[in-house]
Amino acid sequence: MQKDKFREQFRRALRRDLWLTLAPVALIIATAFAVTFYFVKPAPPKTLVLAVAPDEGGFRYFAKRYQEFLARHGVTLELRTTKGSLSNIELLADDQEKVDVAFVQSGSLSGDKDTRIVSLGSLSYVPLWIFYRGEPIDDVIGLRGRRIAVGPAESGTRALALTLLKANGADKAPTELLPLERDEAIKQLKEGRIDAVFLVAPAESPPIQKLAAVPGVRLLSFTRADAYTRRFPYLTKHVLPRGVFDFAADIPEHDVVLLSPTANLVARDTLHPALAYLLMRTASELHSSSGLLDRAGEFPAPLETGFPLSSEARRYYQTGAPFLQRYLPFWAANLVDRLWVMLVPIIAVLVPLGRAVPALLLWRVRSRIFRWYARLKELEIQLEENPDRPMLEDMMKRLDETEREVNRIPIPLSYAENLYFFREHIDIVRRRIARRLTGAPELEGARTPMVS
Repeated sequence: MQKDKFREQFRRALRRDLWLTLAPVALIIATAFAVTFYFVKPAPPKTLVLAVAPDEGGFRYFAKRYQEFLARHGVTLELRTTKGSLSNIELLADDQEKVDVAFVQSGSLSGDKDTRIVSLGSLSYVPLWIFYRGEPIDDVIGLRGRRIAVGPAESGTRALALTLLKANGADKAPTELLPLERDEAIKQLKEGRIDAVFLVAPAESPPIQKLAAVPGVRLLSFTRADAYTRRFPYLTKHVLPRGVFDFAADIPEHDVVLLSPTANLVARDTLHPALAYLLMRTASELHSSSGLLDRAGEFPAPLETGFPLSSEARRYYQTGAPFLQRYLPFWAANLVDRLWVMLVPIIAVLVPLGRAVPALLLWRVRSRIFRWYARLKELEIQLEENPDRPMLEDMMKRLDETEREVNRIPIPLSYAENLYFFREHIDIVRRRIARRLTGAPELEGARTPMVS
């Protein structure tokens, strides 16, 4: 019965020691992980919403390609059809619309008007084509007083057309500006119902190449292209070589100087960095090939768009894709990138505490024994004062009580050596007291080794 009681006391004391040792450690670890989680980036969403104008700059074709590429990496790209670049910018600026990214034509709007929109880079040149009827002209100023299709009200084409017409003083009456859709504008130009049409489209666009071959329809060549690029930095000068559309028919029949804005990928400044890098990788995959006006590897590029370049885009164009995304699948790279921060508490907290816990437990177990050394020291001090026999007998009795109390201390077997060391020290003091009682001379150096 006494044995069972001792075992229960032993287990209770051991549990108490473990709790008193581990509780502060657990609190420190929990605090470290809580602070770390505050800085861990959230997981990227699995769905993105892209605003795209189908009839502007060939964006519809590339939107489908982006969907396919992102789907291979587990990201769903939803398309929001709009009327043009201006609509796309308004959707991005409106938090209620939940649009994440958009294709936008450069020069559509100044980035100063909404700092929440950032650029992920330019994707390609989308030249401005001005087709017209009548006598040859060499600049936009020659369109003054004509019926001109400049595109729908919210399109980037209209924004660019109005900029150039206004710069030449050709945007006022008697000039008539018509907000026609692309297909309707081309139809009316072919039928001779309008005098000119502004179109923004890639040089590879079939409607552009077909319209260039229509008898009586001319393609304007900008003789002052250099001046326009100085005034409007988002425009680039290009030369469309003679016959590039059709060698046999020699279309166009002479070199044509074009002005070209760029197709750009813009996003909210809250776009998750992992998705920003994935979108730029997609752009590199889809837009790096050569074209009639683009050189291989020229795009994507950090060109002037009217919006500030995002920090992720700046790093991407300087050093490429993040290291992990180069060698791991997107989901794995993102997981590792998020969880590496957890190494901080593991290294800075868990490793030192893992070493400290056994030491703390040892200190706590040994402290139960060490506090009894104070009684031994007290007895030895009294021995130095040459006590009489009754005092010596009392000291022997107190020493026996100390030994009984210490023997009741529950000590794990791995720490039992501390108990036996203490009992040896008790025997040393007992022998000194016994010699005093018998009158035998005390051995030289017979002192209890005190624990510091």
